[in-house]
Amino acid sequence: MTTPLLGGLSPARFLREIWHKRPLLIRNAIPDFTGLLSPAEMRQLACRDDVESRLIQGSGTRWQLDHGPFRKSDFRRLPKTEWTLLVQSLNHVLPEADALLARFDFIPHARLDDLMASYAVPGGSVGPHFDSYDVFLLQGQGHRRWQIGTQSDLALLDDAPLKILRRFKAEDEWLLGPGDMLYLPPHVAHYGVAVDACMTYSIGFRAPATEELAHGFLMHLQDTLALEGRYADPDLRRQTHPGEIGRAMLTQIEGMIARIKWTKRDIAEFAGRYLSEPKPNVFFNPPDTPLSQAAFGKQAGKTGVALDPRSRLLFAGKRFFINGEAFTPQAGETVALRQLADRRRHPAPLPAALRKRLYDWYLAGWLEIGAE
Repeated sequence: MTTPLLGGLSPARFLREIWHKRPLLIRNAIPDFTGLLSPAEMRQLACRDDVESRLIQGSGTRWQLDHGPFRKSDFRRLPKTEWTLLVQSLNHVLPEADALLARFDFIPHARLDDLMASYAVPGGSVGPHFDSYDVFLLQGQGHRRWQIGTQSDLALLDDAPLKILRRFKAEDEWLLGPGDMLYLPPHVAHYGVAVDACMTYSIGFRAPATEELAHGFLMHLQDTLALEGRYADPDLRRQTHPGEIGRAMLTQIEGMIARIKWTKRDIAEFAGRYLSEPKPNVFFNPPDTPLSQAAFGKQAGKTGVALDPRSRLLFAGKRFFINGEAFTPQAGETVALRQLADRRRHPAPLPAALRKRLYDWYLAGWLEIGAE
């Protein structure tokens, strides 16, 4: 089925022809869209210590980067032009942002990162740069001029607090207004500058580096692998050089390490835990006055449940993963858990077999009552 969100393309065609391949400008991707919050509300979020925020000032080769949380007085001292305020993971604190992300569920949840909001005054920008991941740039209020290029020269400015391209060469240029959206695959150079006071919403996706994945997997093996035995040399012979690591010793160590093996099941277990693990700055809030298990079951049985916006529930085969923890469902749980993972909510009625597990998640702050 085609959708305005993808410029009249079906999700299948978008993934086949556009995703990870070439940029796409989509006019009026979300009709009548003017944004999710006001500049004043965004400044309030940037003053919270549980929200990741950044303030970027400058242009050309002169840039300044400051990290939040900020004070109200910080904003009163700003000039009228050339600054940008960024708020990360808006979907964790704003239900409307979480609902906006749900529109992009044609991409696996395991690839989804977060929604970032960018408020900029005239001339505000983060400079010409490139990302190592796919991104949708949805325009809210105001207008932003975007220039893009597919250059191979990705050299960066020296000593800049941001990853600013040293030499940016624009090949295409567009002015985006409310509801317009630009999709960019990885490593496409882009430069967005606010024409007037404007808000842009960036839907970003996870693309872990090979080194990051390998390091994570080795740490996973360290925590889960058990190898029996100990180094032994009953046939040890005197060496000419006591300081030398002998060939027999190296051969035995090689054989011991060669016993480290893994299977596709090990990879799936690591991937599930790794990809569902919340970011280090994410904390869950258990209910202040939790319901009893009976009261929870009664209320959730009427209204359904929804995952907390910060929770990640994924599955691979028969194994499920939530917020870095793994489990195998009991009989009668799997179908409902898959629905909860896919849609991030489960309407009433709830399967009786699942209520105890959901109650534990509710107590941990991973789950909310009410899915409708």
